[in-house]
Amino acid sequence: MKLTEIRASLREIEVSPVKTLGQNFLHDQNLARWIVDQAEISPNDYVVEVGPGLGALTELLVQKCSHVLAIEKDTRLANFLRERFKHSRFEVINIDALNFDSRVLFSCRRVKLVGNIPYNISSALLLKFLQYPSPISLLLFMLQKEMALRLSASPRTQSYGSLTLHVQTNHHVKYLRTIPASVFFPKPEVDSALVKISPRDPLELPPHDYELLERLVRRGFSQRRKQLRKLLSPEIVHDWDSAASIVRFDPRARAEELSLPQWIALANYIAPRTAPNISATSEERFPVVDKNDRILRYAPRSEVHGNNLRHRAIHVLIFNQADEVYLQQRSRWKDRHPLKWDSSAAGHVGDGESYDEAAERELQEELGAKINLKRILKIPASTRTDHEFIWLYRGEILGGLQPNTTEIETGVFYPPAIIDGWVAARREDFAPGFLECWKAYRQKERSNANAPT
Repeated sequence: MKLTEIRASLREIEVSPVKTLGQNFLHDQNLARWIVDQAEISPNDYVVEVGPGLGALTELLVQKCSHVLAIEKDTRLANFLRERFKHSRFEVINIDALNFDSRVLFSCRRVKLVGNIPYNISSALLLKFLQYPSPISLLLFMLQKEMALRLSASPRTQSYGSLTLHVQTNHHVKYLRTIPASVFFPKPEVDSALVKISPRDPLELPPHDYELLERLVRRGFSQRRKQLRKLLSPEIVHDWDSAASIVRFDPRARAEELSLPQWIALANYIAPRTAPNISATSEERFPVVDKNDRILRYAPRSEVHGNNLRHRAIHVLIFNQADEVYLQQRSRWKDRHPLKWDSSAAGHVGDGESYDEAAERELQEELGAKINLKRILKIPASTRTDHEFIWLYRGEILGGLQPNTTEIETGVFYPPAIIDGWVAARREDFAPGFLECWKAYRQKERSNANAPT
C-alpha cells in the first residue's frame, strides 16, 4: 500500500498506530515485493503471516500460495483484512500470536511463516515458532536490526551470544538486508532487518545432550568478560586444559570465541554421546513365527530383518494427565527408520520372552518408566508392520520420563488430534509400525465412543 492509502485506511477504521503493538505499516511497494520474493513461495505452500497490519505483504502472498493464515491481534485491523481480502485462500484469526498453537500446522503439508514482528515480543515469538520439532519449513521475519544481528551472528562478534547459539543449534539464519525506518508509517526509532531462518538437517551436527549444551551456553555468556575456565568450572570435572586441547580452543577463551561445533564438542567432552554396539544388537535372537503367530524357531536380528521373516513386537502409547500422547523420535543409529517418529516405546519380543514382558522391558529401557500397562489390540504381521505381529499397550504417567539417548533422539507429548493431522499430511515423518498402530488405536476409540451404553 502507498503511504496515502495507509493514512486513508487508518482514518477510515479509526486506528491510531499503537507503539506497544509494533504497528508500523510498510509503504514501500517495491520492498514489499522483494520481501515476498525471498520466501520463494510456491502454489502449494501454506503461509502463516504474523502481524499483517493493513495487508502490505498479504496482498502479494495471497496471489502466490494455496492459503494464507493471518494472525492479527488488533480486532479493528483483523476486521479490515477480512473485508479487504474476501478470498477463499485467505483466513484471518484475531488473537495474540503468542497464544497461537503452532502444532496445528503439522496438518499442513508445507508451511512457511512470514512476519513483521513487534520488537517487544520478538524473542518470545521466535522461541515459540522455533521449538523443535517444528512444522515450519522456512521463516522470514522483519525484526529490529539489533535482534537480527544477534540471530545471524558469527563467533568473535559483539552480537554473538546465547540466543545466537540457541537458534542456530537447529536452524540456519541468514541476514538478508537492513530495512530503513523511513519505509514505515509511523517511522520507528530504529532500523529493521529481514532474516531468513530454515531448519538444519538433523544429521548436520553431532549428537549431543541438548540440555547440557544449553546450560553450558547460559553459564558461559552470563558474564561475557570472564574466561570460560572460571564460569564453567562447576561443569568441567576433568582438567580444563585437556578439554581446551581436545576441543581446540584457547584455555583462556571467553564464550564468544567458541563456535557452535566447539560448544557441542565441549558438551560431548563432559557427557559423551556414543553410538550403541550395532554388532551386539544384530545378534539378538528373536522368535520367528508363522502366519498365525506360532513360534517356528529362533534367529538373530540380522537374519530376521535381512530375510523379512515374521516376528513379534510391542508398541506402547503413554498418556499424560492432559490426555496427550508421548511420541519418540527414533535414534539416528537405528538400523530401520532412523529419526522417524514412533510410539512412546516400541521394540521386539526377544528369545524366551512374552509380549507383556517385552512391553515392560522396553518401557524401562527406553523411557526409564515402570507403570501399569493395558493391552489394547493386536495387529497382524504385514509388509506395513515390517512383518511384525504387534501387541499395542496403553499406559498413563503422572511424572516425567527419562528417555534413553542411545534409543531415542528426542520426545514430545502431543494431543491425539494434532497427531491425526500430522499423520494425514506427512506420513513420511513416521515409522510404518506406528502408522498401523495409531490407525488401529483411533479406530478402536471411535468404535468404543459410538457403542451403545
